[in-house]
Amino acid sequence: MHATITAASGSPSGPAQGASRLGRLPVRAALESLAYGLFWLFLFFTCFTFLRPSPYDFVAIPTLLLWTLLGLRFHRAALPIFALLLIYGTCLVLALMPYLDETLPGEWTFQSVYLIVTGVFFVMFFSDETHRRVAFALNAYLASCLFAAVCGILSYFDVLGDGVLFKMDGRASGVFEDPNLLGSFLILAALYLIHNLITGRTRRVLGSLTGLLVILACIFLSFSRGSWAACVLGIGLMSTMAWITAPTRALRRRIAGLGAVALVCGTAMIGSLFAVDGIAARFSDRAVATKDYDEGETGRFGNQRRGMEMLLERPEGFGPLRWRRVFNLEPHNSYIGAFSNGGWIAGFAFLGIVLATAWVGFRLCLTPSPYQRLAQIAWPALLMFFLQAFQIDIEKWRHVYMMLGMVWGLHAARWAWLRTRSGQPR
Repeated sequence: MHATITAASGSPSGPAQGASRLGRLPVRAALESLAYGLFWLFLFFTCFTFLRPSPYDFVAIPTLLLWTLLGLRFHRAALPIFALLLIYGTCLVLALMPYLDETLPGEWTFQSVYLIVTGVFFVMFFSDETHRRVAFALNAYLASCLFAAVCGILSYFDVLGDGVLFKMDGRASGVFEDPNLLGSFLILAALYLIHNLITGRTRRVLGSLTGLLVILACIFLSFSRGSWAACVLGIGLMSTMAWITAPTRALRRRIAGLGAVALVCGTAMIGSLFAVDGIAARFSDRAVATKDYDEGETGRFGNQRRGMEMLLERPEGFGPLRWRRVFNLEPHNSYIGAFSNGGWIAGFAFLGIVLATAWVGFRLCLTPSPYQRLAQIAWPALLMFFLQAFQIDIEKWRHVYMMLGMVWGLHAARWAWLRTRSGQPR
């Protein structure tokens, strides 16, 4: 992906200079409108995971190519994440070499590299015109989540009949094949709506409340323990950071008051769902720390313990998708999976991605800047995925790379803003 390395919004050269010449042409406005339209579809189709290939993949290529033509730049502030993603992706490709004659490892590695490329694109995309682009992306993602949530609720109650939407083991899946993925997918949208409500940034309070209740209901009906925990922790972390950094006492009182109202409404909504046949029993079945398949020497946690001991003696790892050959199950832990699929270097690169992003994310959320509000929405959601990575495989989830790009794009924009304030060249 061609781009210019800059400190921020400095003088363009190369492809960026081409974009500058393009900017003097009347056609640029039309191309930019088309590019934003494609980007909206790109994010909206994130929820279509049941098709292979999905509409997301068909829209991805023209979206990335058109935005590259219009001008995307590497920013120095984002070089750490670019380097870590490059190391991680390179290790996965090298680990594939002994298994080139096998189809599944090759497909898995190709998909991983493809998602890494989209992550790089998202970082560059959100680094410029940051407020506009992040707000646009959040609205597109919200539309995708509302669609997915409605489909999930319809699938749970079999409104459209069997076979139209996914339902797994009595849990809402909708347009997702996995209810765990559906529940987690909706968390960013829930945080976005709640943040706008408690800070008074929404003009459509009733519409936002309705959308929030639909999303929370679907998260609950997914009966995903990880999604439940991530939703509660994410809302708590976001609200706490918004309260701590609120510039006035009046805003703090508003955040506390509306937070309490939202808690009451959410509790009432969940309580009403318990009146529906089967939901209370399903909740009792799911609301336990571990299930049978987690326990024992050959359960999920037993396999993880044995696998880590074996990986200590294998710096090259097992290779792409080889964990399932050894244990007949996926690792269900992205950190162990990184060491298994790509070797020690890939594993440490993945850890580096998480730790570097955590440093950047908390600094964005807790220090004053024009990008603090958006960071308080994006970072808590991404952090919940990093925590869920201890009990599920998140490295193939498209929206994780979008949120990763969003956080680092906000970081690059903040870095440029600080340099401008200090009088340094951007």
